Amino acid sequence: MTLTISPIPAFNDNYIWALQNEDGQVFIVDPGDAAPVKAWLSKHQLNLAGILITHHHADHTGGIDGLLAMAQVPVYGPAGSQIRQITNTLKEGDQVTLFNHVFDIMETPGHTLDHIVYFYPGSAINAGRTPLLFCGDTLFAGGCGRIFEGDPQMMYTSLQRLAALPAATRVYCAHEYTLANLAFAASAEPDNAVLAERQVAERRKRDQYLPTLPSTILLEQRTNPFLRCHSPGLQATLQQRLAQKLGTGVELFTALRRLKDHA
Repeated sequence: MTLTISPIPAFNDNYIWALQNEDGQVFIVDPGDAAPVKAWLSKHQLNLAGILITHHHADHTGGIDGLLAMAQVPVYGPAGSQIRQITNTLKEGDQVTLFNHVFDIMETPGHTLDHIVYFYPGSAINAGRTPLLFCGDTLFAGGCGRIFEGDPQMMYTSLQRLAALPAATRVYCAHEYTLANLAFAASAEPDNAVLAERQVAERRKRDQYLPTLPSTILLEQRTNPFLRCHSPGLQATLQQRLAQKLGTGVELFTALRRLKDHA
């Protein structure tokens, strides 16, 4: 059964992702606002089948009640979370079947302590089934989420786990932050030619009012500085910029995240 994935814009820069099957049933990921989801479902004459939540922030959960008022559907989300509407709690190693796609649950603390992501590993039987990742605010196109509840080691470890997913994995994050993220990335790694090419390509999309998402793990590995804390070029640039010696790995990540927080 084919799975169609569509972005529903919300607020200034959120994407609420809709996963639709051929029978007109839809799972919604991180509905911060019910109104655009209701309008989208009505426009396309589709039915709500369930809700998936990655973490507790209001811009990812604020629309749950409004959608449940329309249809009593299961709400999947992180175990131990403060989200009262969750009916099906999920933790590391659990699986969720969305139509005929089985998603693995990974805990990725850092942005928040309860953050989880939904990963579909694809199918060796059907080559058309590409790996999919719904990663909320852990990994962004060209960036990563702020560390609100975790610590740098925690966030670094979570990002390294996502970076190790198959290169072809399509990355569906929750915000259109790409151009700003890439501008910061270019300042941190100015000699990255792939990054420079990506900036041009993504700017062209935004000029046409198109989403820059989904990205891929391979593209993030090549252009996202928060996944490139092993890069000697990035290390050299930050050492010069900060006038201090930095190791690679979590030490470089910590310095990079601090710079981005104040950019």
